[in-house]
Amino acid sequence: MKTTALIMAGGRGERFWPKSRRNLPKQFLSLTEDSRTMIQLTVERIAPLVALDDVFVATNESYKPLVREQLPGLPEENILCEPVGRNTAPCIGLGAAHIQKKYTDAVMIVLPSDHLIKNNSLFAQTLKNAVSLAEQGENLVTVGITPEHPETGYGYIKFDSEKNADFGAFRVERFVEKPNLEKAKEYVASGEYLWNSGMFVWKAGTILERIKEFSPDTHSGLMKIKDSIGSGDYEKILRETFSAFTSESIDYAVMEKAAKPSVKNTAVFTIPGAFGWDDVGSWLALERLRRADESGSVVEGNVVAVDSSCNIIQGGKKLIAAVGIKDMIIVDTEDAILICQKQSAGRIKGVLETLQKEARTEYL
Repeated sequence: MKTTALIMAGGRGERFWPKSRRNLPKQFLSLTEDSRTMIQLTVERIAPLVALDDVFVATNESYKPLVREQLPGLPEENILCEPVGRNTAPCIGLGAAHIQKKYTDAVMIVLPSDHLIKNNSLFAQTLKNAVSLAEQGENLVTVGITPEHPETGYGYIKFDSEKNADFGAFRVERFVEKPNLEKAKEYVASGEYLWNSGMFVWKAGTILERIKEFSPDTHSGLMKIKDSIGSGDYEKILRETFSAFTSESIDYAVMEKAAKPSVKNTAVFTIPGAFGWDDVGSWLALERLRRADESGSVVEGNVVAVDSSCNIIQGGKKLIAAVGIKDMIIVDTEDAILICQKQSAGRIKGVLETLQKEARTEYL
């Protein structure tokens, strides 16, 4: 069976402001020490499993030029432009509709465009196992991440202890929301939970059937869009129909419901991943992705630091002189400078909210 991939690349990457902007979000930036962007790295690491002609990218229609520029070999018809953001369930449904229209049915690997992986060969093997399991029947497969610490910023997957030896997979008992710290500690200590990475593998037909079962109105709209693919009415029907969809995550719309014991027509599995996954959620991720200097700081650009340590400094053309500072984030761009304590990195979105309220949209 054909193996395809859907790369979700419509996010804005607000926690990487001021480098990540509406016209150049995080997935189109290079945050590692090479020159490749995050979406380029995502496509490269699945190359052993999926030919570029079988990679589909779902993105905001305003980002289509960026996708074309950064993935020049990608067929233009594989760039799926969402007229509005409607979360991951409609996004994945749109990808499945296009894949099913092209191939009748195929396995689809669903990946965010803005994650990083350290061990690409182990990652590819994990996905290969997931693809094999998805081919076996009406299986929904998610790749979970073996927790490294109690984390309150991720959802968790509770799995059954009986392992499928052929694929290294476990049946999913339930999906749980982001916990508080005490609950996260319990999850990690039990050894029965994985972080929910947002990576999935299934047949296009299987996920569309589950959307039909749990969100029939969305499925009806997706079939209307599917029937219009290749016609002159496609753009009009896509805009009208997609805009009317309820904004839902695939976890809420399908996965949480499909994992319930009362659901008999499908099975939900998780395969633990230990391949060095990082969701690159904020500027703090640079400490995990880049080498620190002798002061414990991650520094790039035109920077002079004196008696300073454990900082993240991203310089531009003008000189940044840092004196006697510690545990700070400083990011310089042409029109904006971020100065933030590390412990407040999660509050950067508040700057964007203020700028929006004040109609200073040129900085967004």
